[in-house]
Amino acid sequence: MKTKRQYAVILSISLALSLAACSGTPPTDLGIQGDGLKPCPDTPNCVSSLAPVKDDTHFIPALSADEGSDLEGLWSRLPDGLKRQEIRIVEVTDTYLRAEAMTQLMRFVDDLEFYKDRAKDVIQVRSASRLGRSDFGKNRERIEQLRADLR
Repeated sequence: MKTKRQYAVILSISLALSLAACSGTPPTDLGIQGDGLKPCPDTPNCVSSLAPVKDDTHFIPALSADEGSDLEGLWSRLPDGLKRQEIRIVEVTDTYLRAEAMTQLMRFVDDLEFYKDRAKDVIQVRSASRLGRSDFGKNRERIEQLRADLR
């Protein structure tokens, strides 16, 4: 017969393994695609500046000079804004930045992408949860906090 302590150890290990599984595997289809970023799925756990404006669930405005700088200045300040939110930058090129954010409680990982769209003079954004159906507005909140931080 197992003791209470053994059950507690098994429960702790199970909880740790399940929380570690929340990070998920990074999608293999991220990055610049054509003239933009990957579209959001139908689930309400993603926001994108490239979603149709009438899509209240997914659309979020791109980052623009309204955030207090020209496109190049805004792009150069983007990494510091992400770091202030404790978001880990994974990949950076001249026109693309990919980062990962982890939720505090459940340790879910969200993928953030930014595309310097010189043709439209904006930074296109996409933020999506790797797992689950809903993010309770966390991706939208994170991008809006970044927008405010960059002003």
